[in-house]
Amino acid sequence: MANLQSVPKEPEFDDMPVKAAARTFFIWQWIIGAVLAVALGSWLVWFSVYLQRMFIEEDIREACQRVMPDTVQRCVDTVIIQRGGARR
Repeated sequence: MANLQSVPKEPEFDDMPVKAAARTFFIWQWIIGAVLAVALGSWLVWFSVYLQRMFIEEDIREACQRVMPDTVQRCVDTVIIQRGGARR
């Protein structure tokens, strides 16, 4: 029989960094997704407020045009100020 020598098996450290990297990547995906969701949500809120103000101002302008056709801009400014909103 030939002389056989046992070679100790070296510990495999390759699996540990891959798992840690995958976990870090997963966490970063959640963070980036949350930031994008907040950014998109806040933009949608801002856009809906903008549209609502635009439609309200358009309604006020039409009403002032019917009531006071000669001084529409003055009427619009007065109604907006009385409602508590500053346009400019």
